[in-house]
Amino acid sequence: MNALAPEFKDLAPINMATDKALESTMLSPRFYTTDFKELDAFNIESMRVEWDRLMAEFESDPNNAHFQRPENMLKDYSKLPEGLYQEFLDFLISSITSEFSGCVLYAEIKKKVTNPDLKDLFGYMARDESRHAGFINQWLKDFGIGVDLGFLARTKKYTFFKPKFIFYATYLSEKIGYARYITIFRLVERKPELRFHPIFLWFEQWCNDEFRHGEAFALLMRSDKRLTSGINCYWIRFFLLAVYATMYVRDHARVEFHQALNVSPTDYDREVLKVTSEISKQIFPFTINLDDSRVWEYFAKLKDISDQMDALKNQPGILGKLKRAAYGMQAGITFIKLYFVPVVPNELPINVRLQPVW
Repeated sequence: MNALAPEFKDLAPINMATDKALESTMLSPRFYTTDFKELDAFNIESMRVEWDRLMAEFESDPNNAHFQRPENMLKDYSKLPEGLYQEFLDFLISSITSEFSGCVLYAEIKKKVTNPDLKDLFGYMARDESRHAGFINQWLKDFGIGVDLGFLARTKKYTFFKPKFIFYATYLSEKIGYARYITIFRLVERKPELRFHPIFLWFEQWCNDEFRHGEAFALLMRSDKRLTSGINCYWIRFFLLAVYATMYVRDHARVEFHQALNVSPTDYDREVLKVTSEISKQIFPFTINLDDSRVWEYFAKLKDISDQMDALKNQPGILGKLKRAAYGMQAGITFIKLYFVPVVPNELPINVRLQPVW
């Protein structure tokens, strides 16, 4: 992983943060691999004008000097109330795992493909994600810990996804990342007293990288219209709901984190998913109906089931396994009900290039 910053190399082999980043649960950020040969065959000539314009933005590297800590912020910011400390730590570790997952995948794609367009794109995006992960790690060191990213890359379980699934999942991940960062930034911009940690100061420019990455995946999907039509619409629906539900469940485990930002997890998620849904109209033929109360009821049900399963995770023996299996079945049934809530057909002209919406 040549894209990794030098500061990644001086961390302890394993610690609590690294151990947590290694977790493989339904809610944990995953590391992915894909069919590099199939990906290499993508032809983006039909999108050449838009593609070259976007690549020029990547090459200009507008955030080249952004992710630096000034000297007046090189002090210990780890003194937080215990509950907030734990939830903020979870937020940072989840974020660094997600960012570094993108770095590893993008760097591997650049290494394995011969297509010059894809080599350029994934090289740029690996650069950005490495920068993001390294920046979060700087702040984690204030807590006396840091994720050993080299160890994480070697040890984390990898999930195989076909390229189209990578596109759907990663497009949504990047666009949700944009919506999450800009929403938090606007919250603390309006009320600076809520900014309990300096990292939020970087979120406005940070979200530009996330937005740009999502635009790249939108162009890749536009290069082959089959990816957003026919049977693939069922997969798009699945990934929309899976990504949205995962975010809801994860955020509702961080009550004190959101309380410190003076927003409820549900209100925060409503805003983030509203922004994400509006953006996704550029490429997907429909959006999830966030005005249907059943969507939020099923999200809440999945959160309750997740809590019950988490409470049972250390229960040994056959009884514990049976209980976890029963809750797993409940989660599956709930997700199926969620899947069949009617979606909203896209009202915008599909396949448009967007600018950040703030």
